Amino acid sequence: MKNKNRILPHPILSVILVIIWLLLNNTIAPGHILLGTFLAVLIPWFTSSFWPERVYVRNPLTFLKFSLVVIYDIVVANLTVAKQVIGPNSNLKPTFFKLPLDITHPLGISTLASTISLTPGTVSCDLSEDRKYLIIHGLVIDDAKKTIKEIKKRYEKPLMEVFKSC
Repeated sequence: MKNKNRILPHPILSVILVIIWLLLNNTIAPGHILLGTFLAVLIPWFTSSFWPERVYVRNPLTFLKFSLVVIYDIVVANLTVAKQVIGPNSNLKPTFFKLPLDITHPLGISTLASTISLTPGTVSCDLSEDRKYLIIHGLVIDDAKKTIKEIKKRYEKPLMEVFKSC
């Protein structure tokens, strides 16, 4: 594969890996920067042959907006879920529901499923074999149709822009 010959076959992934390494270790010590950078170069280099195609972010600004929405939603959902879990169990309405997918790019589907699971109170449980829908579990689902509409608007629509024509 031609990406194997490059020092950084997936530069965006390398940058993200360094940032995640530093956040997980809660430090910007020179040793951790060096080790994180070392891993961020080696991991994509060794795994590049497993990637069927090169990943391109078509709309970086849309991806940045998407990331900010996800961070906001994670913070709000953490507070909401904490309140719901501390409250009476009768307020919980756990439900499984199917999210029909319009996004077709495999990395887009994976990003959507991960985003749903990162947001407290929801978990992506399975992807149908035909990749037409995700099965999701929600801790408190009053209206599944409303939840589906919200997920499609807040997460799937921007991801379709980011990963279109990849």
